[in-house]
Amino acid sequence: MTYWLLNLMFLLPALLIGIIAATRVQRRTPNRHPFARMGLALIVVLAMTALFDNIMIAVGLFGYNPDVISGAFLGLAPLEDFAYAIAAVVLLPGLWLLLPARKPEETR
Repeated sequence: MTYWLLNLMFLLPALLIGIIAATRVQRRTPNRHPFARMGLALIVVLAMTALFDNIMIAVGLFGYNPDVISGAFLGLAPLEDFAYAIAAVVLLPGLWLLLPARKPEETR
């Protein structure tokens, strides 16, 4: 199994949840721009991922099996390495928006 196939198994559900959540927010409050906010967060997280993953690969903390990567790199990091950053930026805020808020317990 390649890293891209593995990535698809969690990226597709993450993207679906993110799109549903952002669409619901946009319908409820038209003045908010959830896709723009996700995009800004994605730029920051991808830049940090590129920086730190390249450093960690360069010092030998981890590596990738060349038989299961695409061969496309950003520095030393294969493009597949950025999938978890994309999933985090889309999935976590999506779940936050879709799951019901818990009310604080009353103190007695």
